[in-house]
Amino acid sequence: MIYLERAENLQFDEQRIADAQILKGNVIFRHDEALMYCDSAYFYEKTNSLDAFGHVRMVQGDTLEGFGDKLYYDGNTKLARLRQHVKLIHGKVEENPTILTTDSLNYDRAAGIAYYFTGGTIRDSLNTLTSVRGNYRPDTKKAVFSREVKLVNPKFVLTSDTLLYNTETKIADIVSPTDIIYEEETDIATSHGWYNTANEQSTLLDRSVVHHVDGRLMTGDTIYYDKRIGFGEVMGRMMMIDSTQQVTLTGEYGQMWEENSRGYATDSALMLDWSDSLHFTYIHADTLFTEERHFTDSLLADSTYRRVRAFYGVRVFRDDMQMVCDSMVYIGADSTMHLYAKPVSWSENQQISADSMVVFLKNGAVDHAVGYLNALCVMQDTLDYFNQMSGKQMTVYMEDGEMKIVDMDGNALTVYYAKESDGSFVGLNTTESSFIRMFVEEQKMHHMRFTAETTGILYPMNQIPGGADKLPQFFWAEDIRPTDPMDVFRKTPTQN
Repeated sequence: MIYLERAENLQFDEQRIADAQILKGNVIFRHDEALMYCDSAYFYEKTNSLDAFGHVRMVQGDTLEGFGDKLYYDGNTKLARLRQHVKLIHGKVEENPTILTTDSLNYDRAAGIAYYFTGGTIRDSLNTLTSVRGNYRPDTKKAVFSREVKLVNPKFVLTSDTLLYNTETKIADIVSPTDIIYEEETDIATSHGWYNTANEQSTLLDRSVVHHVDGRLMTGDTIYYDKRIGFGEVMGRMMMIDSTQQVTLTGEYGQMWEENSRGYATDSALMLDWSDSLHFTYIHADTLFTEERHFTDSLLADSTYRRVRAFYGVRVFRDDMQMVCDSMVYIGADSTMHLYAKPVSWSENQQISADSMVVFLKNGAVDHAVGYLNALCVMQDTLDYFNQMSGKQMTVYMEDGEMKIVDMDGNALTVYYAKESDGSFVGLNTTESSFIRMFVEEQKMHHMRFTAETTGILYPMNQIPGGADKLPQFFWAEDIRPTDPMDVFRKTPTQN
């Protein structure tokens, strides 16, 4: 039952308001543990309900207060309907309480839920949330917002259609398309996940996107993102794009650090360099690292370049050159690719290899390559005939994606087939020299230059000794050559 605790004036007017007590002056009602205050009221004792007007205040315990101009209360259902200039305060003033403001609020005391439907605002110690519809449960401190939801934080603004929020933990549960925008810095687009607005840590699902104003983007099936320290961890179909450096990093797992734009990828890892629209570079390895590095040049100008490190089972595809090695480092400062552990590289019908190799790029295209120790150059002339050069150091010069000159230095050996002008074979020529230069035209050896101390033997085609047609280091590894961008994922047998 609702009890009338006090009133300064009590009247009855059966003709105007039947079955109602008309109360005026400092009116107080009590229902269970709730107290209701107002300037005047109609009290319907038979139906156990009341209508309260003027300076309405409802108090439940020591942590929940509601204010408004009007209150319609049903003691049987425990439904309180507050109207006009409504405010619901949950918590003690000294503890930064949660404050809900609206023009129309229903509070179901039996269910312990307050809800609005014509627009409202909930403000706690950190965030301010507005929406057309919403509800709040004081016992769990959980709120649900729908339609035109906006969460304003000192650092960011979150907008959504539906949002779940806990005023104690400050965690927002994201259940619909949502944007989280850090002004002039970061934009997070997601439709499912959790965002801790207090520490800016989040778990984002369903291929959410984290986009930075400087052109960096991160997406994947699941993202753990810590905005404060600038760190992201991605699981499942990970993709990181740096539109400034024009690099894309993909894999099944990866990490990203905003400092120095560092990225890491593994499990089907792939880096695509699309800085040159004519020559895309596809790099696959077991593990890939990419980062921005800074240096000061001779003119004391600060510059930024990208460094890429690839480890274990490296396979590279470009339309002008394909490569296989164990590990690789790309340095954007001088546009060089450093290949380690017996790399092999192909261009058209030519194959080059060495213990290590450096490939120099110019204007996006391969300009030249240098091989160190156990250098070998092989050119396929016919299906069974191979022209070969070996030495301690090799330099290969390229032009428009084609090999033009090969310099072989230090114990330079050659095996090549001499031809008549009509293309018929004359014999097999073997030479030994300290330095040899080979000139190439249309993917075929055109002529050679040797130092004066060169020695050699020309064998007629029908008198070639067994084994003379192959240098000691010879191998032809066409079967492991990447043939297209997706072929970089093919496993490469260990090359001896």
